[in-house]
Amino acid sequence: HVQLVESGGGSVQAGGSLTLSCAVSGITFSSCIGWFRQAPGKEREGVAAIDSDGRTNYADSVKGRFTISKDNDKSTVSLIMNNLKPEDTAMYYCATGARFLSPLHAAFYNYWGQGTQVTVS
Repeated sequence: HVQLVESGGGSVQAGGSLTLSCAVSGITFSSCIGWFRQAPGKEREGVAAIDSDGRTNYADSVKGRFTISKDNDKSTVSLIMNNLKPEDTAMYYCATGARFLSPLHAAFYNYWGQGTQVTVS
């Protein structure tokens, strides 16, 4: 069965960095893999996505600060987050199943991980 497991969350001060990792099993990397986040009381929003050819899509709020990448051999997708801001605080989820990079919307993703918390103070 399809399984996505996130890791790497934590607490950092503003301006700091974190790297999230998503281990994917039970499915090939033929679909897009995305990172989403959800803060308390807010809707889940797309952060970044990568397709099978390595092309990427980012939310405007993270462009220039976050970088998504994948390792096909290890079946992992990473999200490097630099210059973190308090507004980046959220539960971060990885997901797969979308055919296209855009729109970066949760409705197009079928499989989800359990999430990892990122807190920026």
